[in-house]
Amino acid sequence: MASTTFRRFSVAAAAAAFIALAAFGSASASKTAFVKSTVKAHDVVIFSKSYCPYCKRAKAVFKELELKKDPYVVELDQREDGGEIQDALSDMVGRRTVPQVFIRGKHLGGSDDTVDAYENGELAKLLNISVKDDL
Repeated sequence: MASTTFRRFSVAAAAAAFIALAAFGSASASKTAFVKSTVKAHDVVIFSKSYCPYCKRAKAVFKELELKKDPYVVELDQREDGGEIQDALSDMVGRRTVPQVFIRGKHLGGSDDTVDAYENGELAKLLNISVKDDL
């Protein structure tokens, strides 16, 4: 009798684990789809956290450029699913840190990458804009 009860519990536990894993997998897939569709829909996308100084620094670069259209910013800390989106970003780009910046569908990187691209002119090329020379 005890072995029958144990088998029933084991089968029930395995089924519950499978359902939880399937639900997590589909949630993860839907967050990956969200990231991909967001990146595809906008020229500049910044996955950010509103309080993060590195995110503020990356966003300031785009303000400096005075683009005709502001970057599309996803503030992960202001969304219930922000952690899941951040996990999806980690799976996609190999980094869980924020910000993560995308230009015309291409992953640029984080804050340092964005500042470096701005300073060396790569960002202007990616955005197909001319930058005023301060000299």
